[in-house]
Amino acid sequence: MNPKMNIYLDKLKHNTEVLVEQCKKAGIDVAAVTKVFCGIPEVTEAIVAGGVKYIADSRTENLAKVKHLPLEKILLRLPMISRAKETVEFADISLNSELETIVALNIAAEELGKIHKVILMVDLGDLREGIFDAQELSSVIEEIKGLKNIKVCGIGTNLTCYGGIIPNDENLGKLVETAKSFEMALGYPLEIISGGNSSSIYLLEKDGVPKGINHLRLGESIVLGYETAYGERIPNTYDDAFLLVAEVIEIKEKPSIPIGNIGRDAFGNVPEFVDKGMQRRAILAVGKQDIGTHTVIPVDSEIEILGGSSDHLILDVTNCHREYKVGDEITFNLTYGSLLALSTSGYIYKNFVE
Repeated sequence: MNPKMNIYLDKLKHNTEVLVEQCKKAGIDVAAVTKVFCGIPEVTEAIVAGGVKYIADSRTENLAKVKHLPLEKILLRLPMISRAKETVEFADISLNSELETIVALNIAAEELGKIHKVILMVDLGDLREGIFDAQELSSVIEEIKGLKNIKVCGIGTNLTCYGGIIPNDENLGKLVETAKSFEMALGYPLEIISGGNSSSIYLLEKDGVPKGINHLRLGESIVLGYETAYGERIPNTYDDAFLLVAEVIEIKEKPSIPIGNIGRDAFGNVPEFVDKGMQRRAILAVGKQDIGTHTVIPVDSEIEILGGSSDHLILDVTNCHREYKVGDEITFNLTYGSLLALSTSGYIYKNFVE
């Protein structure tokens, strides 16, 4: 069934095993981030088989899909007060930076008869989530100590995702030092000191992760085989565990420039075109409703993507050695953004390959 995303479960398990082993050598446990593929249970199960210790997702809906798996589950996005009970129900651990939210989680945990664990997030300069002010941090810890159904199990930070700040000895070293002061204030050792995401992988490769960091939240490195600090491929991993396959619905010889006065397209943009003469153009049955504006990469390097609409992807196949025809399938490698969009689209068939 087309369009589809071929998902190679053995490759995902392999990638996970490679990263888990690499992290294990540095004394680091791995939380597999499942949000980019919307927590699809079959995919999550393959990754869990690779040896991760935690499942982590930003949506409680995705955690609910894998509630049958026995690993501890982490809610990555800061919880909404309005969904505190849902957070406690489906997540064993949540990342937090607001005392008011933690109080709401405590009430929900008491109602459900649970102890809910929290990782306090510290902002080390990337300026996404996390407590930035040291005085506020001390105050929050003191207040949490009085909450009977909340346990602070760790400290964490997020780097690269918003501000592009690269993890290094200085900022991760500061996290370790903050963790020590946490432990003194709490009176017990922290279970988790979470040193970020796939952008920290490059430090592992040169033994540069500060001693004390014992937890990483890995998504892109598992699913695409890339570290995210510098965009480098991770040795001995696959970058094609997810592939988009779309079907050709039209092949025609057409001019390379539209005929008439050019105005705005369906998305409010004024397109620009280069005159390349007549082209052999293929239209595929997949579009921006499925991919968004994210990049997909044709496996056939002779194909050029010209653009698209909500339902169509338009290609220049003029210089291809293969003679494409209507009904043919064309395959694309994915980026993190296009994988996220395709996973979210209900119009893309998910085809699991063992």
